[in-house]
Amino acid sequence: MVNYWVFAALALYVLMLVLFTRLVGSKGDNNAFFRAGRRSPWLLVAFGMIGASISGVSLVSVPGWVRTSGMTYFQMCMGFLAGYIVIAFLLLPLYYRLRLTSIYSYLAERFGRRSHLTGACFFLLSKLTGAAARLYVTCIVLHEMAIRPLGLPFWLTVAVVLIAIFLYTRRGGIENIVRTDALQTFCLLAASACIVWVVSSKMALSLSGIAETIAQSQMGRMFCWDATSTQFFLRQFINGLFITIVMNGLDQDMMQKNLTCSSLRNAQKNMCLYGVCILPVNLLFLVMGVLLYTFAGEQGIALPKAGDQLLPMLVGSGALGSLVVFPFTIGITAAALSSADSAMTSLTTSICVDILRVEREGFDAKKALLLRHRVHAAVALAFAFCIAIFHMAGSGTIIDTIYRLAGYTYGPLLGLFCFGLFTQRRVMDKAVPFVAIVSPLLCALLDYLAPKLWNYHFSYELLLLNGALTFVALCCFSRKHR
Repeated sequence: MVNYWVFAALALYVLMLVLFTRLVGSKGDNNAFFRAGRRSPWLLVAFGMIGASISGVSLVSVPGWVRTSGMTYFQMCMGFLAGYIVIAFLLLPLYYRLRLTSIYSYLAERFGRRSHLTGACFFLLSKLTGAAARLYVTCIVLHEMAIRPLGLPFWLTVAVVLIAIFLYTRRGGIENIVRTDALQTFCLLAASACIVWVVSSKMALSLSGIAETIAQSQMGRMFCWDATSTQFFLRQFINGLFITIVMNGLDQDMMQKNLTCSSLRNAQKNMCLYGVCILPVNLLFLVMGVLLYTFAGEQGIALPKAGDQLLPMLVGSGALGSLVVFPFTIGITAAALSSADSAMTSLTTSICVDILRVEREGFDAKKALLLRHRVHAAVALAFAFCIAIFHMAGSGTIIDTIYRLAGYTYGPLLGLFCFGLFTQRRVMDKAVPFVAIVSPLLCALLDYLAPKLWNYHFSYELLLLNGALTFVALCCFSRKHR
């Protein structure tokens, strides 16, 4: 049956977004697209980055995760906060001192052109797969709720979403995204709070009743002190710390927003505020998960195989009432677009600046603008290709998949930046691409052998192992710098 609430929500949201982008219209030149003229208000950037980092995955995956791991994900969120502080006072001063448009330009200055290309290529791989996985979740939900009942194929849903993102990011780039992300973050948080209110009302729970329900539930466990568990506090905290450093501080997508602030001090205030806000937002999602599973148990509702499917199933089946469809659709669409649009823009920036070098002296401005438009279209097609692969392969919990992929793709970036920042040795530039490829392959081999040989199962610490292997290998291919 076609749910007309979904169509109404989508139409209203898209109309609001189009009007908003026209209101905050950009000049459309490369300076606005790449840097927003370095005049973005830091408070606006901080608020908008919440939606960009959370995405539609968090709205459906984090609540679905509590069945298997309780609320222990909050331990990793505490590590996130520590990671944002490291970024604010270690990496941002470097980026601002060098006045970078792409943060991977640092690798060119520190090591050489091949290292620069290696860092940019690993970012492209990391961001493309991660952002496509996040967008895939949203496309699946919207398709099942609105498009499939009409007998239309899944690829049509993907095409419509990608075309919409392409059209409103094509001209303004990061200048428009800083502002639209703030609007989309507000929509996401309002929708999430509304869903929690609806579920608690269905269960006749007050605020104290919600707290009591969580305390009595086995899923309400927030801290794990068993050192042998993959959910052990110290293990999760350290993983969260380094995941944040690589997926934010070494990520062109997130850093590009920070580099639009007028000064280093404003960028640091933005990063610290953003880090503090991540804790209550993720706590809201975890509370939502406990309430949803408790509600399903009380109503005798059969649980889906994958945790990602719980919230969409309850909304789509009408178990939470028809009115909740509207805020849910608004929330997941806002989260998906705020994550995907900034990813698409940062990928375009990295390809243009790092690989095609459109900002080098003597490069024709009109040619650079045309090239940027073509690259942006190619990035949208690459998103469609990755989503098709995810759809054919299927998935469990997408957020878990994203973090595991990050261990392989961001690990070499972690090793490269750590070597550059904490040593003064000169690396053999031509060896860097081989090191960056071999290290993830060794990690994959160790991940396969560890359970068989040592009865140890790697979690997200694969990222640290990958970074360490890259660092050691760089030491082997380096010499003292005079």
